[in-house]
Amino acid sequence: MGGTWTTAQLPQAASPLEQIIGQDEAVRIARVAAKQKRHLLLVGPPGTGKSMIAQAIASIIPKPAQEIVLVHNPQEPQKPIVEIKSGADAGEHAEKEIGSITSPAQVPFHVSVKLGFRCNHCGTMSKSTINVCPACGYEKFRTENSPFDDLVAIHDSPRMRHDRVRHAAYRDGVEEVLYFERAGPQSVRVLTEKQAREKSMQEQKKHRKVLIPLKRNSFIMATGASEAELLGDVMHDPYGGHPEVGILPYLRVVPGAVHEAHEGVLFIDELGTLGHLQRYLLTAMQEKKFTITGRNASSTGATVRAENVPCDFIFVSAVNINDLPSILAPLRSRISGSGYEVLFATHMPKTEENKAKLFKFIAQEIRKDGHIPHADLEACEAIAHEAHRRAAAEGNTDAYTLRLRHLSGIIKIAGDIAASHDAQAIAKEDVAEAISKSKTVEEQISSQYGGSWWKAGMSDYGAPSPAAAKKDEREIR
Repeated sequence: MGGTWTTAQLPQAASPLEQIIGQDEAVRIARVAAKQKRHLLLVGPPGTGKSMIAQAIASIIPKPAQEIVLVHNPQEPQKPIVEIKSGADAGEHAEKEIGSITSPAQVPFHVSVKLGFRCNHCGTMSKSTINVCPACGYEKFRTENSPFDDLVAIHDSPRMRHDRVRHAAYRDGVEEVLYFERAGPQSVRVLTEKQAREKSMQEQKKHRKVLIPLKRNSFIMATGASEAELLGDVMHDPYGGHPEVGILPYLRVVPGAVHEAHEGVLFIDELGTLGHLQRYLLTAMQEKKFTITGRNASSTGATVRAENVPCDFIFVSAVNINDLPSILAPLRSRISGSGYEVLFATHMPKTEENKAKLFKFIAQEIRKDGHIPHADLEACEAIAHEAHRRAAAEGNTDAYTLRLRHLSGIIKIAGDIAASHDAQAIAKEDVAEAISKSKTVEEQISSQYGGSWWKAGMSDYGAPSPAAAKKDEREIR
């Protein structure tokens, strides 16, 4: 290979499944699951490639062929009609795209706050479907109206989320009025005044809404942070859906992850954290359809029901071994009864063939990052040596670790170090420094301050550690 060899010379994997190393049995089952539409429960420690399996399945299954449309029901507006369009009919009734789509981060600060994307307290961006900021816990917007909204205005207090925000800007001394609308949980539609009027006229002429478009992502990752995110919701209308001043019920229906994953893959990491929502998930898997209704009993959306919205998906979930008891028995039975339970390996034998696989993994991670140089042969050998050392620390003396997320971190840090001094390739010295810098905070405390300082009961801010605090509490008692 010579001293000029780098990972740039390694070929790229032909498919996402071929990028997964050391999990041959899991890859084999994943191919079967994609072909036969089977569910998967992936069990193993973090960083072994479970989410990669789910994404790989989504990349090889057929593209969605159905579009789900909601139609206004004049006789019973609270029960919009669900239509399934397929083949040539799919997309026939989709609304004409008007305006341009942009990121919430690209719109004015106050606009992103009003639309529900940005926290007014800390400025952190998050999905518009989440009303509590994941960074600071501050309420981004309220989900219910107050009868005193028109009388009391409190600075920096959370308000109801807006569907459209008007913003006036000046360009070359001329005032330009723009309208910003939510185009999804993570996107904003920008309209000029002319486009806003055109869109309003379009909405007046049409009484149907594309709930699940034909062109969509086949991989949906859900966290279960709220029922609405997973199961869908119906937005509140202070005017109760009044035909003249309110918003018609069918326009306020929001799909959940189970519906967005229709004909695709629904991936949930840490399944046990869903708690009671597992029962709803079981229903969706069994019936392959799930009714969308308002999740807030005091909201006008609580009376709206979009019946039997399709949700036929491949369910893939990842869980740690210790969390298996937290999965509901009926749900686990459903997965194993129509799919596979797969235990992920934590190490692979230390052979030349597997070392070559590690080199391929290094090349993949560098290409995915896109900001760091490739690695030379000595750097790859150093990373392989670290993979062996980590496996040996777990009792596998003649193996390479498959906790690849840790190795990925080392590769990126080594790449940053190499890039900082404009090196053409990552060298073994960069890897050695990266291994040192990748230590956890606890390991850094132990090496820098010594165990006695930490055991003395003082935290890094001079306050008692949790262990010391408990000791003080016992002495007081």
